[in-house]
Amino acid sequence: MSILLEQAQSAVRAAQQKALELGVKMNIAVVDAGANLTAFARMDGAWLGSLDISIRKAKTARFFDMPTGELGKLSQPGGPLYHIEHSNGGLITFPGGLPILDSNGRVIGAIGVSGSSVEDDHAVAQAGAGAVRDVH
Repeated sequence: MSILLEQAQSAVRAAQQKALELGVKMNIAVVDAGANLTAFARMDGAWLGSLDISIRKAKTARFFDMPTGELGKLSQPGGPLYHIEHSNGGLITFPGGLPILDSNGRVIGAIGVSGSSVEDDHAVAQAGAGAVRDVH
């Protein structure tokens, strides 16, 4: 099963709302189970350079079905996945990308957010991913 457009758009809306609450401007990308871009928003004034990062965070989270920050911990020098960021056309291994789960806990897509600190990126991604579980 893959994320539906309505679910992806709900994730983007929830992420945008969280970004507004935090006072940050974000690029927000949602990919489906095949890591294909399904929904995207670039908030007014968000960094252009973060556009690609948000998409790569979403794809990275889906490729490995884990938060990008967790993959980052494993890819540090001396770690078991050191240099993995060079695979798959380039991965992003810092926080802001999360798998999106359905109500049964299956991965149906992922969200990637970029435009502020990694803490803000992660919080905004969490808001987006959490909104999908609420869509029926």
